[in-house]
Amino acid sequence: MSASSETNTSPTIETVEATEHAAPEATVCTDPVPLLKWLRRAEFMTSAPKLMLCPPDTGFEIAFAGRSNAGKSSAINALTAQNQLARASKTPGRTQMINFFTLQNTDQRLVDLPGYGYAAVPEAMKLVWQKELEKYLIQRRSLTGLVLLMDIRHPLKDFDKQMLQWAKSRDLFVHVLLTKCDKLNRGPANAVLHDVKKKLVADGLDFSIQLFSAMKRQGLEDLALVMGERLRFGNMPVIVPEEVIEEPSADKKVNMMKDYRLDEM
Repeated sequence: MSASSETNTSPTIETVEATEHAAPEATVCTDPVPLLKWLRRAEFMTSAPKLMLCPPDTGFEIAFAGRSNAGKSSAINALTAQNQLARASKTPGRTQMINFFTLQNTDQRLVDLPGYGYAAVPEAMKLVWQKELEKYLIQRRSLTGLVLLMDIRHPLKDFDKQMLQWAKSRDLFVHVLLTKCDKLNRGPANAVLHDVKKKLVADGLDFSIQLFSAMKRQGLEDLALVMGERLRFGNMPVIVPEEVIEEPSADKKVNMMKDYRLDEM
């Protein structure tokens, strides 16, 4: 895709003071099996066209970001083993709102962000997306990190580099996914992984990175470990509606005592 068909929708506001993002506790689960089971419990929560309409800014959430055709929705669906959880499409730019998904309770969330770069929508709409994406990334206190997705065949485009540099300047955690690695043989895929990692380190962007394929379900375990760490798996209570136990009335207590005495006779 040519650069002329893209619109820069990565964060560009450098003068706004960053919100201090949430930091997870040190307890880390090193077994991906319970994490994958936990992620399968994901449920759609809500979609928000603007920051002000997002869910309460509490708890912890990790957002999936990337170019419009990087495979964000497909990655979320593969990670949660739910083909229809996040709305995936072959048309770049289909995700037009900030989509939230809960994990056991509303204080643990996955977030599917609108893609940056090319999108088959009017220019005015692209600018709206850019503004709201910037607001979310800068002001969202519960944001504990980004999963930045890049098509392994087209890694480190200008917008990807801008997003990574911006995240570093905000001291925001980033885990990079080189998606669609099934499109390459193992040798070439590993070569791209090594090359991208080398370039990131050279630019002072020492973020974690891995190969990923939603279609082949490759890399799910490593990604699940990242989710568990950033969203405090095992450290957050599961919110279950409590059973309401009514206090018996005075008359009912008298009758209960009568029944008890009759039983004792």
